Amino acid sequence: MPSPTTPDRPVPSAAALPAAVLWDMDGTLVDTEPVWWAAERALVEAHGGTWSDEQALSLVGSQLEVSAEVLRVQGGVDLPVPEVIEVLAASVVADLVKGPRWRPGARELVAGLAEAGVPQALVTMSWRHIADAMLGHLPEGTFDAVVTGDVCERGKPHPEPYLRAAEALGVRPEDCVAVEDSPTGVASAVAAGVPVVAVPHAVVVPARAGVTVLDGLGGMGVDDLVAAGRRARDAG
Repeated sequence: MPSPTTPDRPVPSAAALPAAVLWDMDGTLVDTEPVWWAAERALVEAHGGTWSDEQALSLVGSQLEVSAEVLRVQGGVDLPVPEVIEVLAASVVADLVKGPRWRPGARELVAGLAEAGVPQALVTMSWRHIADAMLGHLPEGTFDAVVTGDVCERGKPHPEPYLRAAEALGVRPEDCVAVEDSPTGVASAVAAGVPVVAVPHAVVVPARAGVTVLDGLGGMGVDDLVAAGRRARDAG
């Protein structure tokens, strides 16, 4: 995979680099949201209900247990929460195994950060076996820590996932940069004290303190992410 850094775009000095970059997965690294939505709609319709685009969008970034309960209550899905999650996850895993649809610039930026020696963590509300289906398409050791929804007592927007990631890496949250695509994920990172670079995809991310909102990651290098993270930290 090509490196996003070039001779005319040097990597910042080690002193300028963040202590770590903490990545959301769904909608940020990979475009799995349409797969989740299709799986939700199919499950609800199989149980005689209807599922709107607005309902699907409202769950973006949420803990899977929360999403499953909403499907039960609003969609009339007559299954226990664990079974709801199992059905949805099977669709997403099958899609990821075939080959992730990477968000523009995300995979290249992950590679550039690894080349620059910046520790990285995956912080996702997807469960570990879902995350593993994506991780299998990256070089081993790309992520130094992986925090998934099934190990968190309280998922996003609670700060626990990001606090867990910083602790696993042995760094201070305020010295990191989080990359997120949803208000729910942004709220989690901000609550943990992590400056956020937001790259909205399926839903709008409102401007707020501690957040830099970008149109996307396409064409970005490590230096660009460092600058965006610095702006978020200064605006905190």
